[in-house]
Amino acid sequence: MQDSIFTKIINGEIPCHKVYEDAKTFAFLDIHPIQPGTVLVVPKQQIESVWDLGGGDYQALMATAKKVAAQIKRVFPDKSRVAMHIEGLDVAHAHLKLFPFSTDEEFRHHPDMSAEPDHAALSEIASRLHLADEQ
Repeated sequence: MQDSIFTKIINGEIPCHKVYEDAKTFAFLDIHPIQPGTVLVVPKQQIESVWDLGGGDYQALMATAKKVAAQIKRVFPDKSRVAMHIEGLDVAHAHLKLFPFSTDEEFRHHPDMSAEPDHAALSEIASRLHLADEQ
């Protein structure tokens, strides 16, 4: 299997705005966010579907999602909820998208995938969302 873009990010071959890392998972900002603060949480093991993860890897992914969601709530207190999407449409590497929102419009927003990422804004958000890594 060819390395996914997420595997390349995990391996440091492609830069990212990292939020968290542990032995089994990696979390970083989406460069085309649904809402500011959209975080991708991925297993380090490259597997296409969340539902194909082994029990330990699945539990690690969900535990990381819970940690990241709690941090999103702290950093974006003006938002009433944190959403979790499991879609797997763009990259054949299991992943979760977590993002803060308050309204239906915010939840259903589709980002402009052709827009140039605002790396200064992403860097600032990543610094606020960053959790201590657990290796």
